[in-house]
Amino acid sequence: MAPQTGRFLGILDLETEFPPIATLPAVGSMLNSDSYDLPVITEVVAGGRVEAVMRGDPELEPAFIAAAQRLVERGAVAITSYCGAAIRYQAALAAAVDVPVLTSSLMMVPLLLKQLPPKKKLAVLTFDSRSFNRDWLGLDSSESHDRVIVGGVEGGTLSENERMYPPLRTETTDIELDISRTVARLRKDNPDIGALLFSCTLFPPATPKIRQMAELPVYDITTLCRTTLQSLDNSETRQ
Repeated sequence: MAPQTGRFLGILDLETEFPPIATLPAVGSMLNSDSYDLPVITEVVAGGRVEAVMRGDPELEPAFIAAAQRLVERGAVAITSYCGAAIRYQAALAAAVDVPVLTSSLMMVPLLLKQLPPKKKLAVLTFDSRSFNRDWLGLDSSESHDRVIVGGVEGGTLSENERMYPPLRTETTDIELDISRTVARLRKDNPDIGALLFSCTLFPPATPKIRQMAELPVYDITTLCRTTLQSLDNSETRQ
């Protein structure tokens, strides 16, 4: 269990028209405090509907900044986001608060490519590959882009449940199945995949099973958050 130190991981959450589901986050979820060494707190980005964030609407920038500042005021020592597409607002958020900001696991893409042998590829697993913007990868060269394969779980159980009105919670076993099918399809066409990166923030509960199944390194947003939190002094005696 994460210790209660008055210091938190702040998560920028999106706005929905439905009340929050009164259940505990799944084991491994980025919203679950037990995924880290610190408890989590959240702030909703006003007007931050998923469609607007995916488009990168510039008018959302002040709302993202305001929510991040509220998190810092409440004790957040690092800030992340519950939507990987929020990477569009990374620069503005990092400039607005004096704590580390890590809006998306996609920030790891350049690093992971450097870790892999030059002939190996990185597979990015996302919610819907049809709406994925390769500009989010932060890569400059066509050679680097050629080493990144993008696949989505569109058409699977998670995708169907998230599009329900209201959305239905998806069991971790179903998320594992959706991802495993996508990984199998990508590896059939790309046997040189050397690592997997989950860009969707709904995927982390499935990470341990996919690591076991794929026998590959698997990274997600909690990987980045834990690494960042471990670099900070989060002791109870810190002044």
